[in-house]
Amino acid sequence: MKRCLTWWDLTWFGFGSVIGAGIFVLTGQEAHNHAGPAIVLSYVASGVSALLSVFCYTEFAVEIPVAGGSFAYLRIELGDFAAFIAAGNILLESIVGSAAVARAWTSYFTNLLNRPKNSLRIHTNLTEGYNLLDPIAVAVLAIFATLAMISTRKTSVFNWIASAINTVVILFVIIAGFANADPSNLTPFLPYGAKGIFQAAAIVYFAYGGFDNIATMAEETKNPSRDIPLGLLGSMSIVTVIYCLMALSLSMMQDYRDIDTQAAYPVAFQSLGMKWAKYLVALGALKGMTTVLLVGALGQARYVTHIARAHMIPPWFALVHPKTGTPINATLLITISSGLIAFFSGLDVLTSLLSVSTLFIFMMMAVALLVRRYYVTGVTPTINLLKLVIFLLVIVTSSMGTSAYWGLNPNGWVGYAITIPLWFLGTAGIAVFLPQQKTPKVWGVPLVPWLPSLSIATNLFLMGSLGSEAFIRFGVCTILMLVYYVFFGLHATYDMAHQQQKPQSLKFDEGETGKTGP
Repeated sequence: MKRCLTWWDLTWFGFGSVIGAGIFVLTGQEAHNHAGPAIVLSYVASGVSALLSVFCYTEFAVEIPVAGGSFAYLRIELGDFAAFIAAGNILLESIVGSAAVARAWTSYFTNLLNRPKNSLRIHTNLTEGYNLLDPIAVAVLAIFATLAMISTRKTSVFNWIASAINTVVILFVIIAGFANADPSNLTPFLPYGAKGIFQAAAIVYFAYGGFDNIATMAEETKNPSRDIPLGLLGSMSIVTVIYCLMALSLSMMQDYRDIDTQAAYPVAFQSLGMKWAKYLVALGALKGMTTVLLVGALGQARYVTHIARAHMIPPWFALVHPKTGTPINATLLITISSGLIAFFSGLDVLTSLLSVSTLFIFMMMAVALLVRRYYVTGVTPTINLLKLVIFLLVIVTSSMGTSAYWGLNPNGWVGYAITIPLWFLGTAGIAVFLPQQKTPKVWGVPLVPWLPSLSIATNLFLMGSLGSEAFIRFGVCTILMLVYYVFFGLHATYDMAHQQQKPQSLKFDEGETGKTGP
């Protein structure tokens, strides 16, 4: 693939891939249903967790600048099985994420046309959550996938322009929102308690998803060691501040009980008598969702390309078109699958499943970073490997225990008195008893092992804040992935590895023959 992107392009890609359906749709939904005015704290919690994950992604992206993103990183550090589980979740996240944004696009487009809610969808007698068919979402996905298949550089220019327009609208929302704010709307600040904050945080984490798409574009970045850290950390820091300001402005403009769950910002401005602002904000939201779909189509296709190169899915999806230099087959796989799901599934169904999958991958990335720093095959003594495995098990199980106790007894403290010290001891054990086997050459995560361990804990904690239905759907998808792996993926990766070793063996045999011959 052509190296044509700079840190400036990546910063705007990060900005464009993140700000979209999450902030414009989920803010109203979660403020109304779970957090109330404390939705701003939900964005702080999920933002901290996302930034910890960004640190892990950045080190990997700089040290291993390939298009596979988390799949490639996990395959190198944790092996084929962990990589396949990640691959399945990446595909699930890509497909469901695109479908969710496309559904949100329809909602805001409906509001922009000043039509009743769901009036552009086809009403059926199917099960609740799947009964509103959305042909507009399918058409939107097809249009932006086509643009992404034409050219990476042209897509970057379009994204830069669209993101710049979106930035103007966001600034308007923040300034006009605070100018028309009513502080009394912040009372009560915690109508659903602390539990509601983290329930909302787990859902709005979707709003931070997409930054990992930047890591997948390393092959097309001119200077990955400089451009990727600047692009990732810069864009995510800015996005976190913007989200908190936008969430606070919405909470102060309108009572949380009156916030619209599908098009919160336009309806809030309309309630203040600023009908013209309703159209401006709706248009800006559509611009934001457009860039999310566009950048998503770029990054997701590159994930698929790398997964196909490993033969975990048919290698036909790894082909790059000779004229455009883009992975057209991989783009079609994501677009067609997303279109089918977007046509049937409601946004609330999609976002909960998406959050579980995203948090799970980010947790695995933090584990992989610790493995990368403290274990090198053939170098690390067996006793140190055993210590690392034990300490990692303590960190993961204590984090799961904290999450489970929070879900069962949010107001208790006895469980935390056990799980939190265990997490601390597991992390301290790595810091004190294990020497780092590998240090990054250019850029690395600071405060290792504490920051990666904290990333594991926060991701698992937010996962535990989601409802049981999300885990049921996640479990079903995981079982299907394992069935595919056992019957197809395992054999394909074995055959590929065998084919790669065979030429080397032949070359070695020929060399030996040459030495022993007359």
